[in-house]
Amino acid sequence: MKNQTSLDLIKENLIVSLLPVYQSLSFFCRERTHHPTLSLSLSVLVVAMRGRSSGLEVFFLVAFFLAVQHLGLVTAKTSNSSRWQTLSGRAPAIIARGGFSGLFPDSSLDAFLFGVSVSSNDSFLWCDVQLTKDNVGICVPDIKLDNCTNIANVYPGREKVYVVNGVRTPGWFSVDYKATELAQSVSLIQAIYSRTFVFDNMFPILAVDDVVTQVRPPGLWLNIQHDSFYQQHNLSMRSYVLSVFKRVIVNYISSPEVNFLTSIEKRFRQSTTKLVFRFLNEDIAEPSTNQTYSLLLKNLTFIKTFASGILVPKHYIWPVTPDNYLQPYTSIVMDAHKAGLEIFAADFANDNIISYNYSYDPLSEYLYFIDNGFFSVDGVLTDFPITPSEVVACFSHINKSSIDHGRPLIISHYGASGDYPDCTDLAYQKAVNDGADVIDCPVQVTHDGILICMKSIDLLDDTTVTRSPFSSYASIIPDIKRTPGIYTFNLTWNEIQKNLQPTMSAPFIEYNLVRNPRYKNKGNFMTLSEFLTFAKGKDLSGILITIENAAFIVEKLGIGVTDAVINAISFAGYNTQTTPEIMIQSTNSSVLKKFRQHTKYKLVYKIDGPVGDAVNSSVEDIKEFADSVAILTDSIYPDTQLFITSKTDIVNKFHRYNLSVYVYLLQNEFVSQPWDYFSDPIVQINSFVEGAKVDGIITDFPRTARAYKRNSCRNLGPKAPVFMEPVEAGDLLQLIPFAAQPPALAPMPVLNVSNVVEPPLPPVASKTPPPAGGGTAAPPSQRPSDGPRCTASLFISLSMLCGFFPFI
Repeated sequence: MKNQTSLDLIKENLIVSLLPVYQSLSFFCRERTHHPTLSLSLSVLVVAMRGRSSGLEVFFLVAFFLAVQHLGLVTAKTSNSSRWQTLSGRAPAIIARGGFSGLFPDSSLDAFLFGVSVSSNDSFLWCDVQLTKDNVGICVPDIKLDNCTNIANVYPGREKVYVVNGVRTPGWFSVDYKATELAQSVSLIQAIYSRTFVFDNMFPILAVDDVVTQVRPPGLWLNIQHDSFYQQHNLSMRSYVLSVFKRVIVNYISSPEVNFLTSIEKRFRQSTTKLVFRFLNEDIAEPSTNQTYSLLLKNLTFIKTFASGILVPKHYIWPVTPDNYLQPYTSIVMDAHKAGLEIFAADFANDNIISYNYSYDPLSEYLYFIDNGFFSVDGVLTDFPITPSEVVACFSHINKSSIDHGRPLIISHYGASGDYPDCTDLAYQKAVNDGADVIDCPVQVTHDGILICMKSIDLLDDTTVTRSPFSSYASIIPDIKRTPGIYTFNLTWNEIQKNLQPTMSAPFIEYNLVRNPRYKNKGNFMTLSEFLTFAKGKDLSGILITIENAAFIVEKLGIGVTDAVINAISFAGYNTQTTPEIMIQSTNSSVLKKFRQHTKYKLVYKIDGPVGDAVNSSVEDIKEFADSVAILTDSIYPDTQLFITSKTDIVNKFHRYNLSVYVYLLQNEFVSQPWDYFSDPIVQINSFVEGAKVDGIITDFPRTARAYKRNSCRNLGPKAPVFMEPVEAGDLLQLIPFAAQPPALAPMPVLNVSNVVEPPLPPVASKTPPPAGGGTAAPPSQRPSDGPRCTASLFISLSMLCGFFPFI
């Protein structure tokens, strides 16, 4: 049964990896030819993907054939003379919705100014135009002013109910106020509650003319969302737009209403201003024609009569399944280009929950839309313009096969644990595929003395042990933790293999953010010997073995884990080769001193708490037994309420003693990052690499780090674009008004000698020596328990299930 499961996983992984091939070939067949062999192959692959065929041989045969055909298709594609597959052949446009609205209130002065300052030079500012009672156009993101301003507090008795798109809607509306009433009294606020509110009530509402005179944007995009509503109130959006056009350069005008665009089309026919028809969700009826937007999408020839482009929600292009995985792309981009229409994609935001295929990396999502090898949208509408600016200028059309093992080292954290369960074969294989320089194995010991790779000594942390026959094995061992645990040394390796499954880590489950739920219990655990064998021959610069609880294991279990690791490494043949390099990591200086005495491995001292500085004597002590240190992100860029306060000098301190510095832990989920990084993991990585000069990064998502190392702007030095500069610590904090300032950060701890120095590891009690294979330590004579044994109560079981199986 286990072998069959492994084959099924191989098949499923191949299907996922071949999905782009299938999409590419299906497009090729649909648009270019009806080659019978290709059509037959696609038919067989579709059957396999839908689960209608269980023949693994057929699947592999078709996969091989598709790969061969794909190579021919890619060769054909590379002969395209245009770098960009947009309609014009130029780079995709970056449209900043309300400026940098992912941080500042949408359409505020700072949002517009900051959006311009951190974006590419050919970006456009997006203004949602609303009309006041005196026919002044203002930039406000919502027709209901109470959704994005403090107007309900300023004019508490003036709520109205109006019909908007056929729906009775209560709220505060611009049609009831003169422009001066709003500009002088009402302030903008953040409309999305998950974003920071510290910049609320700082910025007045701006008229369109104010944006032009105060910001001087490189380009301007006006969105007219509710022309029919304003007509009901005897206000003419058409007249306003035509008057603005006489005094302001407008690059784009968009609207979801056919009548509005057709009413102005003749006046703009000879101008450089482009008209764009905006599609809303498919089932919504367009007010002019009363046709749904899905029906209008089928008649792009009609759209071309009054517009030069279309703006669509991004799911029109890359639809997603109900459980948030990508489906094959649609033909809409090719269809639009064929009709002579530019196509822009909307709804990009770094703090949106995006498809699991992107691994919480917004950069990866943009690449699917602009650099997938087969099509590119002509522009993206985003709340975070810094990220598409990076993508267009630095991350597109690069060599994705190159591997550079130089600085910064990419060190996996339990493999690619952001995508697959920790320390499984799937996580390690993906880490290698994604370009990790170093893969890691945290060593634990089983009851029969087998060394295994597992995140925690406590099986409750990363396995399904609570649903196994061993759920009653919980005990409290104060030397390890003060809460009940079921430990690796309570079970034999055979018991773990046969009865337990891995569980996907979910470090941000409190925010309802989960990782790759289809694979939440997939993959196989590995012994240290299997891990060492796996790493051989891979394109890696090193392997990192982490050892914790060594003193406890010696004293209570009678196992010398350090000796067992040395034996396993030797038996695997690593002592006779130089690559990959062996690295040993521990928070215990006693462990590293033992390795220093007996090996020439590279040793990493992990400092497991935040420190802002280190006394010289403590660094000198570290230098005696380690070659590098691993420190927390907060030790370099401390923050208060997710606003970075400063940059410490601790990296320079360690560098002065020739100690390399690795920073941990980098994660892609936006809730893991201070506001200063703009919910962009690339900004965070760049700040540690270029700003703090770290030598390596420890991450759950090696693919994102590899993309960073490959970017074409890394070696530009002072010529690097502004959006590839590291953050300046404290700059964002200074923009917050005094009344809204977060509390001052307490002084950071200082690393002292007493934090570093430890007694040596106790000697191993006389036992049967480890076997020659080296992957096994002498087993303890009985299942150890250093504390009260307790049957797992219903309360414990339920709490563990809730904590570790959030997807059920």
